[in-house]
Amino acid sequence: MNYEASFTSMTTTRKIGAALLLGCALGAASSLAEAGGQTETAPVGATPTGAAQSAAPTRGPSSSQPAAPAHAAKGAQDAQVNALQRQLKEVQAQLRELAEQNRALLEHQKTIDRQLQQQQEQLAQQAAAEAQLNAQLEAGGGAGQGGVQSAARQPRPGQPGAQGQAAQSAAGQAVGPAAASNSAGGNSALPGAQANSALPDSTSVLPNATPEGGTSLASFAQGVKLWGYGEIYYTDPLHDRDRAQADLARAVFGIGYTFDSRTEFNSEFEIEHAVSSAEDPGEFEVEQLYIDHQIIDPVAVRAGLFLMPFGMLNEHHEPTSFYGVQRNFVETLIIPSTWREGGFNFHGAQSGFGWNVGLTTGFDLSKWDFAPEFPQYTTALELINSDAGPLHATHQELALANAHDLSQYVSLSYFGVPGLTVGGAIFTGKAGAVPAPPNAPIPGSQRVTLWEGHARWTPGKFDLSALYAHGSISNLAATNASNPGSPNPIPSSFYGYFVQAAYDLWQHGEYRLAPFTRWEVYNLGASYEGTPGPMIPEGDIPLTGAPGDYGPWPRNMDRVWTIGANFYITPHVVLKTDYQHFLINDGFTRFDLGLGVAF
Repeated sequence: MNYEASFTSMTTTRKIGAALLLGCALGAASSLAEAGGQTETAPVGATPTGAAQSAAPTRGPSSSQPAAPAHAAKGAQDAQVNALQRQLKEVQAQLRELAEQNRALLEHQKTIDRQLQQQQEQLAQQAAAEAQLNAQLEAGGGAGQGGVQSAARQPRPGQPGAQGQAAQSAAGQAVGPAAASNSAGGNSALPGAQANSALPDSTSVLPNATPEGGTSLASFAQGVKLWGYGEIYYTDPLHDRDRAQADLARAVFGIGYTFDSRTEFNSEFEIEHAVSSAEDPGEFEVEQLYIDHQIIDPVAVRAGLFLMPFGMLNEHHEPTSFYGVQRNFVETLIIPSTWREGGFNFHGAQSGFGWNVGLTTGFDLSKWDFAPEFPQYTTALELINSDAGPLHATHQELALANAHDLSQYVSLSYFGVPGLTVGGAIFTGKAGAVPAPPNAPIPGSQRVTLWEGHARWTPGKFDLSALYAHGSISNLAATNASNPGSPNPIPSSFYGYFVQAAYDLWQHGEYRLAPFTRWEVYNLGASYEGTPGPMIPEGDIPLTGAPGDYGPWPRNMDRVWTIGANFYITPHVVLKTDYQHFLINDGFTRFDLGLGVAF
């Protein structure tokens, strides 16, 4: 494959050279034609240059007779110039296309060269280890020799146990052609792995290229990937300073394994709020766990528990990837933050277009709380951490999920223009029903639909982005009517949007300062069926069970201004600060500080 790529690259280079010669010829012809046109159309009374100046005779009245032929000749020359210019543009377009093809071939060849080099290094290490093992076996002999063989020839991780005996019988043999071809058979990473996943790319050699009887531990280690991220907040509600809080919001650790160039495993495990126990507010949860397999070059299949490809943050939510101490409200309350479902999808990317289509679990309305004793949140930080968002309150996270009715989604994106990304997605599916009283069954079923569109443009030092998301839940009239007077009925529709602008103000080495501003609107109950809306008590009410903790019941909508800055110590460590002003729930107005790390 290496020689084939080199030959193809050389062929493309010859094509580019020929096109360059043709372009130069056409450019010269165009210049000559334009020069000829300018000579013929020199203005009356202009002073000619060179020898033509001394030879130009003074003409009488009869010199105006050949004007018509001159105009005809000029028209013919203009037509030739236009034709040459069109040909030149076509050649230039061909040059650009050939240059892009050549760049892709060179990258392809470099990938193959790297894989071959890594394979050679691995084989050399395995040969040395095998020689050392043989020396130990010869020195030990007898029963000790059998013990070493038994320990050294266990099946590798990921290898079926039934192959253990075959591995023992094949110990010490050289790597055959099948193993070599297995290592070079895949020459590209999974399509869309970088655009559609928060996980790092793999650069490890394939573990199953190890010869039978080789050192499985070294081979296994080369296929392992480790990563992680974490966030710490300090938030100070300016109108109620007693509610200031500091929180280790999350610590996430990821582990993955590359089986070969087409198959990999990825997983993430998250601890929220530092301590997870029955008496503490923290949680321990599996955020992702899936297998990705490339079927053909532009198409891969993913199966397991995975993040949904919605919005700009759901798949890329590390603290170094967004502005502000916390994630924006639209991609937290309308699109559930770190929204994940169990199922499978097909995804890929080619020619600047990305796509993802899947079949997954959905939402369960039986988890809805119609009668909370206290408001679900009293500060902006509690709003983010609560189940106030309709879909956040009812998503299942593949924890004994109701899978009677599966949901479907489609996500599309375009990134073919440098600095510009445009995308959108839609999800729909039947939801698990709310339990109905025995004497008042609820007819029909509820369907949850969520769609969003987003765009991001990074011209120069600017970073401009916008997003709109809208959700709906159908057939809720009987459900809400069976819970009269609820301060928290299920909404039929909800939406949110934001626009954001950031600017790289200063940079020195890896230090970088990027101030930003954001305007966002969210409405968690734009419309209702079977009820006029939440029945919220008037005046001050108990906000928590603590004595003397009174205040108004918060509204489920707001308009928020955010201004702040990200200061990057390195691309992997960021300090953040922001000020958020809430126009409806004015008591939520706050000042925040944050520390984020991702690796």
